[in-house]
Amino acid sequence: MNPPTQSVTDTHASDHDDVALDIIARVRSVVQTSESVALHEPNLGELEQRYVNDCVASGWVSSVGRFVDQFERDLAAYTGAKYAVATVNGTSALHVGLILAGVGRDDEVICPALSFVATANAISYCGAVPHFVDAEYRTLGMDAEKLRSYLSEISRVEGDRLVNRITGRRIAAIVPMHTLGHSVDMPALLATAETYGLPIVEDAAESLGTTCGGQHTGTFGLVGALSFNGNKIMTTGGGGAILTNDHEIAVRAKHLTTTAKVPHPWQYVHDEVAFNYRMPNLNAAMGCAQLERFPDFRERKQILASDYRHHFSDCKTAQFVDQWEKESSNFWLNAIQIAKPTDDPLPLRNAILQKTNEAGLMTRPMWDLLSDLPIYSACPHADLTVSQDIAQRTICLPSSVGLVPATA
Repeated sequence: MNPPTQSVTDTHASDHDDVALDIIARVRSVVQTSESVALHEPNLGELEQRYVNDCVASGWVSSVGRFVDQFERDLAAYTGAKYAVATVNGTSALHVGLILAGVGRDDEVICPALSFVATANAISYCGAVPHFVDAEYRTLGMDAEKLRSYLSEISRVEGDRLVNRITGRRIAAIVPMHTLGHSVDMPALLATAETYGLPIVEDAAESLGTTCGGQHTGTFGLVGALSFNGNKIMTTGGGGAILTNDHEIAVRAKHLTTTAKVPHPWQYVHDEVAFNYRMPNLNAAMGCAQLERFPDFRERKQILASDYRHHFSDCKTAQFVDQWEKESSNFWLNAIQIAKPTDDPLPLRNAILQKTNEAGLMTRPMWDLLSDLPIYSACPHADLTVSQDIAQRTICLPSSVGLVPATA
């Protein structure tokens, strides 16, 4: 997504309504129904029912069973990661990923201000402090070059530690988030991270099926975290996964997510404080079925994105948020950005949101910047000009897999 070049003049409420009606017509041309349309809903069928029924019949419905093992193997194979560890949700995967990267109490962790709150929450679970940085228009994700410049200004090296000059806290890791399924420029970010000796923990919650330069998101850093919540392209009901290419990290991830229980024929031995973050076999059964169908899901998402791209190609007031040149996006949520006005963009954005939802088209804004939330307002942050602009002008459109007929 390139920086916006078009602009619109100040408009009044009636003009806002006209813009909204035009956008409604374009979206209806894509979804091809006059019925109410959800933002993103799961696509479940006979295969999921069969696998879940098999799981129920086996009696192994909790944290142990063949579907968990199969799901982890299949997920690793699909993403190209050497190891995958299934978890109860994406936030738990990110939490443990941060621990595996060595994040501890009173550390600072670099993360995007433009993200879902779970990114910052997982950092807080470690007793650490989110340190918010800016996004770029091209990817909607963390701006690696701007981060490099920022770190050169605010950090210093003390032995093997990178320290924030202002707060005196150790900067422990970088957590990029692949926004709406679009990949961060990971090669550029890896270069910045290497310069400053920082591990990367990828928040790939939204980006299953997205690649950057042919490599799957979540496999660039020390670890990556996926989500399989009900609003993702594929779902396990609730669930997540840790991806890594490091055997020792994978073994420790499994240990920490299974209450640090030491194997023993009958005794309950736990060797450290850990977490009950295991994915139940019942959820994994659904995940195995969904992952089998995922190539078709992804192809249908490409078709849907292409339709939106076409129907907004001549729109003067909004442009489609497209993939950038080095990525192949899963287009988890299709989105548009309203053209940059000469005044406050929020009245027009909110008018579009109101009118589309009243018309039965579930649209949503981007998240408020995490740095603006009262719970995180005291956290350190860089200049966030681009993130603020993206947040105020972006609208997410109906994106369910089921809006496109099955390709097989």
